[in-house]
Amino acid sequence: MPKTLLALQILPGKVLRVSLPDGRVHTLLEDAGPAPDGITADSAAVYWTTMGTPVSDPRVPGEAGQDFSRPDGGVHALGPDGGQRRDLVPPGAMTTGKQLTTDGAGTLYWGDREGRRVSRVRADGTGLTDLVVNPPEDGITGECVGVAVDPARGHLYWTQKGPAKGGRGRILRAGLDIPAGQTAADRTDIEVLWSDLPEPIDLHLHGDRLYWTDRGAPPAGNTLNRAPLPPAGAAGQRPEILADGFEEAIGLAVDGEAGIAYVSDLHGHIRAVPLPDGPAAGQEPRDIVRLPYPLTGLCLVER
Repeated sequence: MPKTLLALQILPGKVLRVSLPDGRVHTLLEDAGPAPDGITADSAAVYWTTMGTPVSDPRVPGEAGQDFSRPDGGVHALGPDGGQRRDLVPPGAMTTGKQLTTDGAGTLYWGDREGRRVSRVRADGTGLTDLVVNPPEDGITGECVGVAVDPARGHLYWTQKGPAKGGRGRILRAGLDIPAGQTAADRTDIEVLWSDLPEPIDLHLHGDRLYWTDRGAPPAGNTLNRAPLPPAGAAGQRPEILADGFEEAIGLAVDGEAGIAYVSDLHGHIRAVPLPDGPAAGQEPRDIVRLPYPLTGLCLVER
């Protein structure tokens, strides 16, 4: 069955459908809400997060002058072929929606950056639950961005990117459920797997490896990385850099069958990166999309 990428355009906010392998772009939804960031899908719907509308400081140029701390992010859904948008987590119930993923059994998980938390909700909008809540005093180092779930092993993975280009990023792991008698704010099963990363963003779990984008400073930043999942209590191995030279890498989707990873960036590119141990090994990475607008989240669907 032919595969398609779903991508988010952050400004103006749109849900895009990208045909593979030719890169033709069609708009699935014209108004995705303010600053869409994370996207996933199942047979019933397309789901995405929004970061909300920032308060801009004209004295501070660029992204640093955008304050997303108001609780006006959301999680939204749309039929697989379009239609009416509906809110699963309405504005006011969360702060800044970042990467979104699904466990494949009807539950959605996402990072809430300025909310400094990882949360989940069922695909019908019920059961909103915080799984990780970092204290306010952690500041920017406690902001959660990327997320991946491993239902078979019962694990949740997420990134805390730290300051921009700061070299203080981390990837962490905990159980999919909070230990009995504990809360999202005091759970004791959190492991730090990787630390001092340039600025890790989105995650993708495929087999026994974790893949991630990093928008930090070169040479280790603005890269696509992967590493084996570490056993309990062990730190992660030094990551393998699969590709570099991105322009603020964000979204990530891995097609293990084809041996290709897709990476989007804030300069409007989606690049196809052949994996070194897949059927496309030896081919050069290539841009399949170049748009004049910044792109954020990606997911791969068969339709």
